[in-house]
Amino acid sequence: MTMPFSPPLVRMQNLHKSYGPEIQVLKGLDIEMKPGERVVVIGPSGGGKSTLLRVMMGLEKIDSGSITFGGKPYISSEGVGRKTVIDTEVRRSIGMVFQHYTLFPHLNVVQNLILAPCKVRGERKAEATERAIALLSRFGLGAKAKAFPAQLSGGQKQRVAIARALMLDPKLMLFDEVTSALDPELVAEVEQVILQLANQNMPMMIVTHDMWFARNIASRVIFCAGGVVVEDGPPEQVLGSPKEERTKDFIERVFHIRQ
Repeated sequence: MTMPFSPPLVRMQNLHKSYGPEIQVLKGLDIEMKPGERVVVIGPSGGGKSTLLRVMMGLEKIDSGSITFGGKPYISSEGVGRKTVIDTEVRRSIGMVFQHYTLFPHLNVVQNLILAPCKVRGERKAEATERAIALLSRFGLGAKAKAFPAQLSGGQKQRVAIARALMLDPKLMLFDEVTSALDPELVAEVEQVILQLANQNMPMMIVTHDMWFARNIASRVIFCAGGVVVEDGPPEQVLGSPKEERTKDFIERVFHIRQ
């Protein structure tokens, strides 16, 4: 019996991205991501990891290449210097959480969460508020619903940022170094929230330098360096027995630093 074809959730083909003539960040990058996968992207600073997520979110234009999402054209460029075309309807299916929270300081926690659903989707305030409070309770933040960002710890701010992204019911979550700005004792509470989402089969792409976290959450690890994919495989292989010398050097250096 022939199984029906299931297209990749994300297909990135031959992505090129530069900042002026001197700095090439993505150099023909190719990645496919299946539905339900938890892809962790690791690599040296300047290797294109965060740029990749920003391109995926439509925040950075590409020089050339294309991205499909759920089998539909999402981002494309006709060539170097040509206009980047982004399907904004598809973009609304993707949520992103940044390293530095990006919460609105003049709005309380619930107001931060309901702003996009009410403005973008026209959701009624009462319904959005009910969903927001349910999400906050799920993440251990029910008592902080009326607090302002300045009254929260870094870990609480990051959990609020994750809840806010989930308010638009994304089909893919992107996390860009979401624990790197936190004190070590606050990292675990944010990682637990992301592990919750992983247990519910939320597809996600995560950029992190935390190898423990990468090993525990990833269904797949991609090592990027020099704007291309150097190695791609299960976490136990890429992190435990990497095949490429460049990956081995990076893993040994990172684990040595952490020790």
